[in-house]
Amino acid sequence: MSIIHVRIDDRLIHGQVAAFWCNSLKVDRIMIADDEVANNSIQKSVLRLAAPPGVSTSIITKEQAAENIKAGKYENQRVFLIFKSPKDAYDLIQLGVDLKVINVGNMAHREGTVQIKRNIKVSQEDVEYFLKLRDMGIKLTAKMVPADSETDFMDYLKKVLN
Repeated sequence: MSIIHVRIDDRLIHGQVAAFWCNSLKVDRIMIADDEVANNSIQKSVLRLAAPPGVSTSIITKEQAAENIKAGKYENQRVFLIFKSPKDAYDLIQLGVDLKVINVGNMAHREGTVQIKRNIKVSQEDVEYFLKLRDMGIKLTAKMVPADSETDFMDYLKKVLN
């Protein structure tokens, strides 16, 4: 499989992804697996404009992403997979995609969320899906930019589990 990094970042493609992550990882393709975004032509256009030159984008539904990945469509590419939420990651795994490590980058404030890290706010639903991912053996890390040291995301999540 050619997925070299998996990240949860509700901003999807933005300056950090384009400038730091894509360069550091030497990606050929950014894949966003999100049903809502995949069906919004304006949002897709804006995200494609944010991608760095020379980096392809796939902004597709989770089902299409699973089909493409399992069919080996990206075998010779370095793919950076981005989700908005832990539920999206969980859904893709349920569709048969094998993920081992997920980096949690940014989750903005929304109604009903609590802050567990400066740039990460989680809802009760998010917490439930993070626990499901952990229970599936997925390693969850927290790293904002490539130069940051990797930390265990579960250490932050413990703040809301007590």
